[in-house]
Order: sequence, then structure tokens, then C-alpha cells
Amino acid sequence: MSVPVVSITDLYHPPEDPGDNIDLIMAYGLPEVDLRAVILDALEEKRALIDGGVPGYPGPRDPGVIPVAQLNAIFGRNVPSAMCPFTRMRSLTDQMRDVPAAQQFGIELLLRVLEESTEPVHLLSFGSARPLAIAFNREPELLHAKVARIHLSAGTTTPTYLEWNVVQDPIAMMRIVDSGLPLSLYPCATIDSCYAYDHHNTFWSLPDLRWIEGMHPPLRRYLGYALARSSRPDYLRALEEDAPPEVMADIYRRSHSVWETAVWMNVSGRILVRRLDGTHRIIRADDRQPGDVAFRNDQVPCTTTTHPSGLYSFQLTDEPASTTIFVRDDPAEYEKAMTEAMPALYQSFRPNQWPTAAH
Repeated sequence: MSVPVVSITDLYHPPEDPGDNIDLIMAYGLPEVDLRAVILDALEEKRALIDGGVPGYPGPRDPGVIPVAQLNAIFGRNVPSAMCPFTRMRSLTDQMRDVPAAQQFGIELLLRVLEESTEPVHLLSFGSARPLAIAFNREPELLHAKVARIHLSAGTTTPTYLEWNVVQDPIAMMRIVDSGLPLSLYPCATIDSCYAYDHHNTFWSLPDLRWIEGMHPPLRRYLGYALARSSRPDYLRALEEDAPPEVMADIYRRSHSVWETAVWMNVSGRILVRRLDGTHRIIRADDRQPGDVAFRNDQVPCTTTTHPSGLYSFQLTDEPASTTIFVRDDPAEYEKAMTEAMPALYQSFRPNQWPTAAH
């Protein structure tokens, strides 16, 4: 049985963080996920950002309408997407009804998906909490009734380092953490940085992107188009033609930072295991074999306190709680296992809805 999901993502075209383009493949490729909508969360200053973003991915950029259209074509889907307000909230109760109409559509889409769903929906947030907070301010009873759980990929493990998803809208972050909605927290950063490691943050790193070469051809071309910052206007035909070898060779050499995989694993019920032959895989729990050793990728109960910066602090608790936080054991071992398991999962996706060669 698939899990109803809405992905709220700061996905841009061209990318600001290539992880967003790679991450969204999970929403389409995992059979356990029933993707109901993609809500595009953009920030005005990021749209115009030339330097200062992820190195190698300069702007300007706009919300990722094109990558959503490409994945819909590849997987033969018609998942709706829409944009949300580009500016920060002005108060905890701000409903932002005065922004341009096109920036209202994402909030309206999110609320419509919840209203029409016959079962509670998981809301996955990879960016600011602004779309969630605005939706909550407009229809709090609907969210309390129809949200299975919010999975919030943001924040730090101690309230000192200003992690970027929090910076994008501190007021929105406070509103959602204090909302009383069922909430799973996935901190991106530690006391030092979003590129550091501890037991409660989700960061890990891949040394290169060579594994993209082994992906299904349209998915490989989708990532080639995005990560090369292609200016081709025929973005669907680009899925039928391989990029020049020198372009892909440059992409394959890049390292890649990851924060999102833990979210998709928990929502889909997947587990990370080391098999008897020493290989690591992300598998369905019911596909576990004798001798498989599972790595911790869990959520544990906690209480939270929000701060004016938008950051939160947490305390673990043995009592039942509607709020939980990510935990793993040895981050170095976790990274080592993920470095093999995540590429293998992406390479296993085999959509058959789009041509694999040019006509």
C-alpha cells in the first residue's frame, strides 16, 4: 500500500542545490510513495542569486517547473505543481493573501490535496516552512484533520548555527514547530555547519556522481540537463538525447552533499542494510534477508523549544510525543553504507514511459 505524499521543495531551475533535482526522483521512483503534488518553495533573493549559492551552481534561477514536467514525462504521471509566495512571512499569523495570484496557487493546491484526500497525507518539507505555515494559518482545522505527519528537513542539532532552510523564513519555522501538528524533525546542520556530522543531523556526502552513468537513460539525461545548467528550450526532447561526453564527465567528477534520503526512507518504510556479502542496500523492510544488518535511521520522541532566530532546541523523552527527531548511530559508518546503497537505489528505478533514444 502506497503512502500519500506532498513534496514541498525549494527546487529551482537551474539548480541552486542539485540535491533537490536528484531528491525528487525518489518521489516518483519509490513504489511505496503516492505523490499527490509538488509544491515549489522559492525565495526572491535566491531567484536572483548569482554567487553565494552552492559552488558551481550560479543563478539566476526560477522555481523548478521544468524538472517537474520532465519527471512527469519520464514516469508517465501528471502530478500537479504550483508556486508559493517568494517573500518571507511578516508575522506568525500571516496568511499572505496579498501576494500575486501565481504565488497563491501552491498554497491552494496543498489545501485542495488535503481536502480531497480520503486518508491522512504526509507533507515533506525540503526548504523553508513557509508553504506549510501559510496553509496552517488559513485552514488549521483541515491540517489537524488531514495531515498524517510533517517531515521537516531543516534546523540544527543545537540552536546556534543558522541553517539555511531556517534563514529562508524564521517565522514560518517557528509557526510549524509550535503548531501541535504531528512532526518529524530532520536537522540538516550541527553546532558547526551543515557539512558536519553528529547523531541527529542527516548530512552525509558522496565523493563523486559517477553512479549517474548507470541510471536509466531518461533519468541520466534529466540530471545531465539540470546539473549542466542547460539552456536548451526543448527540455523534453533533451530526455531523448545524451549530453556531450565532456559535459557528463564534468558532472561525474563532482562531489555531492546529501540531507534528504533519511526522510524518504522513513516515509516509504525502507531500511538501510549491510548484506552477508558486504554490500549495502536500501530495501523494503519485508525484503530483509537472514544475516542482514540494519543501520539505524530512526525517529525518536522529543520535546521542542523554538527561538526568535527560527531555530529550535530539543530534548529527548521517554514519554509518547507527537514530535520526533532523527537519530543514527556512527555517522561515518552510516555515510559509508549510504555511499553504496543510495546510488544502487537510483540505478534500480526503471521508468518505461519515455523513449530511451532519439527518433
